Amino acid sequence: MNISGKKISIVGAVRSGIGAAKLVKQLNGVPFVSDANENEKIKNSIKTLETLAIKYEIGGHSNKVFDCDLMVVSPGVPLDSDVINTAKSKGIKLVSELELASLVCKGKIIAITGTNGKTTTTSLCGHLFNICGVKTYTAGNIGLAFSEIALNVQEDEFAVIEVSSFQLDLIDKFKPKVAVILNITPDHLNRYENNYQNYINSKLRIFENQNDKDFLIINKDNEVLVNSIKEHKSTDLYFSLNKPQQNGASINGEDIVYLKNGAEEFRCKISDINLRGEHNYANAMAVIIAAKIFDFDNQKIIEGLKTFKGVEHRLEFVRELDGVKYINDSKATNVDSVWYALRSFDQPIYLILGGQDKGNDYDQIKELVLNKVKKIYAIGSSSEKVFNYFHHDVKVEIKHSLEDAVTAASSEARENDIVLLSPACASFDMFNDYEHRGRVFKEAVNKL
Repeated sequence: MNISGKKISIVGAVRSGIGAAKLVKQLNGVPFVSDANENEKIKNSIKTLETLAIKYEIGGHSNKVFDCDLMVVSPGVPLDSDVINTAKSKGIKLVSELELASLVCKGKIIAITGTNGKTTTTSLCGHLFNICGVKTYTAGNIGLAFSEIALNVQEDEFAVIEVSSFQLDLIDKFKPKVAVILNITPDHLNRYENNYQNYINSKLRIFENQNDKDFLIINKDNEVLVNSIKEHKSTDLYFSLNKPQQNGASINGEDIVYLKNGAEEFRCKISDINLRGEHNYANAMAVIIAAKIFDFDNQKIIEGLKTFKGVEHRLEFVRELDGVKYINDSKATNVDSVWYALRSFDQPIYLILGGQDKGNDYDQIKELVLNKVKKIYAIGSSSEKVFNYFHHDVKVEIKHSLEDAVTAASSEARENDIVLLSPACASFDMFNDYEHRGRVFKEAVNKL
């Protein structure tokens, strides 16, 4: 992709936008960054832009943003916003930061999407591939933007990219060597006009440009996903917790096995996986399949599984105090994530739930809540919705801050209980992002 000398407008001045601006400048393009907001995050970005002598505007979009050859749209920018609609009316080509980065990345791209498990699986894949002796970068919706590392990845190296539906909405030629779809359940319906099919279609774009030399790894247990897969050219490989797979990975007793054309090529103990919960066994199987595509050594794969320590803010053990365990699951931004979290513990749970609602339907976790949760502390802008749904069946108390919820839970929880932050909601009503929310939770817990 040659953008030397071309004007590239970048809408959004946070992580992806800053990464895109840096990449455009490295490619000798002329970046211009525009953001409608003026919050603390933007102020931090301004320092970076000024240091790099990149022109920008904040607090609104002027006509300058439309004076461009290409517009790169950050994933957090709604596709029905005025700036996007105006750009479309002017015939400006729109692409995502993911698309931009992928076009200049020389290495093999492994793209991982799904409603849940993306961050853990991306982190595990990057860790395991490095253990197997190949230089591997992790980026995308996790840590660094893809644009930050795209030019660093050499032909014999790997980029493992966590990919959201928002990033896939504006791809054009994006073509990963390996595409992984972990699962699809309702999420972000506020973005997709409350139309679940629109969200599904967005996720499925991850493999639309693949050919017969590429691979698609699919969760065979997710009926919505399996039934939605359309005709494509890539080679399918499956993983399942319940059904043996002739081409893929599945559970066999206490083991995980990987078969290729019915012949066993890999086996490890479930206990080799240094993560708890069935959902993490599924995530690990997806990574095992990806590793076997490239014929990595079996013992190295097992070493990678054993030495992976998980990711921050995803079922992260924070502290045990007076026999009560405090768990940070701030990354659980939808109901399906909370379902997995509740299933991961046998002890009674004090649950901190709520935030910016995304069209949540709590029916999915009602039975688990009734069986496992002693009390819910509802926080954030969705606190009344949480209260109204659950208070007839379980104790619910609305708290005005996360710190208040932690203090209240600590006063009521007893030995062998769990205090679990698993909000089922976005964080933007009270925090910068889920990471900020998780840090506040941990700080509150550590002050107890």
